[in-house]
Amino acid sequence: MADQGKLVLEALAGRRTTRTPIWLMRQAGRYLPEYRAVRAKAGSFLDLCYNPDFATEVTLQPIRRFGFDAAILFSDILVVPHAFGQNVWFAEGEGPRLDPVTDREGLGRLAGAIDLERLAPVFETLKRLKAELPADVTLLGFCGAPFTVASYMVAGKGTPDQAPIRLLAYRDPDFVTALIDRLVKGSIAYLCRQIEAGAEAVQIFESFAGALAPSLLPRWSVEPIRRIAEGVRARHPDARIIVFAKGAGAHMAAYAPFADALGVDWASDPAEADALIPAGLAAQGNLDPLALIAGGEALETGIDAALAGFRNRPHIFNLGHGIRPETPIAHVERLVERVKGARR
Repeated sequence: MADQGKLVLEALAGRRTTRTPIWLMRQAGRYLPEYRAVRAKAGSFLDLCYNPDFATEVTLQPIRRFGFDAAILFSDILVVPHAFGQNVWFAEGEGPRLDPVTDREGLGRLAGAIDLERLAPVFETLKRLKAELPADVTLLGFCGAPFTVASYMVAGKGTPDQAPIRLLAYRDPDFVTALIDRLVKGSIAYLCRQIEAGAEAVQIFESFAGALAPSLLPRWSVEPIRRIAEGVRARHPDARIIVFAKGAGAHMAAYAPFADALGVDWASDPAEADALIPAGLAAQGNLDPLALIAGGEALETGIDAALAGFRNRPHIFNLGHGIRPETPIAHVERLVERVKGARR
C-alpha cells in the first residue's frame, strides 16, 4: 500500500496527486560540485558505487539541494555483469569497458548465477538511505534491462547503434537467448534484494529499445522485462515497477501490462504518448535534457507541454533521459519550482 505522504508512490498506485511529483534520472551527478568533490575522493567510478559512505552521500545530495520527491540509488547498471564475474572498469573520459562476451565459451566463463555477496555494498547503501531520507521522499532502486546490459557485455563498451548485439541476435540467437536468460534471473534476484534492503519502487532501464526493429522488440526487450517484473512480484507482490524503454515510441504500450508507470523519452510528444498509455497507468517524463540546459523559453515550454500532456493521469515529472553534466544548477532550481508550484 502506498504511503499517503509519498507522492511518487501514490502516482505508482494509480492515484492522481495534488501536485505532480518530480525526480530526475542521473540527478546525482557531475553537474553538482558536491558530487564532483566526492567523486574525486572515491578513486574509480566502481569504487564510488561500492562504497556505502560515498554512494549514500551522493544519493542524498540532490535531495538536500532541490527537494526532489524521490531518491534513486547511486549505482550503475553494469554492476550486474560485474557480479556475474565479467571484468568491468570505467576509463576516465571514455566510459565503461568490459572484457567482451561473444559466444557460449565466453558465457561459460561467467558464473551461472549472480553473486549477490559482491553487491552487498549496494544493499548496505539502500539500508542507510532508507534510514536517512526525509519521510516524504520515495527510495528507488533500479537495474538495466537485459538487452541493454547485454549490449555492453557483448561489445565491451557503449556503441552508437548497438550493432554488435543486434548482429549477434541475427547470427546466433541461441547464444543471445542464453545471455538474456541469465540476465533475467540475475536481475530478479538483484531487484528483490534491493526491495528487501529498503527500495520502495524500482525502475528498469531499457536504454536501447529504439535500436531494435519493431519485429524484434517483443523477443529481446518486452518479454525479458515482463519476466523480470513477474519474477519480482512472485516474491514481492506489492512491488512497484517503472519501465523506461527509451526509443520505444509507438510501441511503449507493450510494456504497460506489467508496469506501474511507463517512462516517456523526449522524442515522444506528451499528448501522443498519453493516448498510447492505458488509462489510469502513471506516466513518467518527459522533458528534453537539452531544454533544461537551454533554460528560458525552451524550458518553460517543455515543462508546460509535459504537465498538460499528462494532466489526466497520474504523472511523475522527469526528463526524457538523464540530466547532463553541463546543466546549470539554476535551471534545475527553476524546474523544481515550476513543477512543485503547478496544481493539478
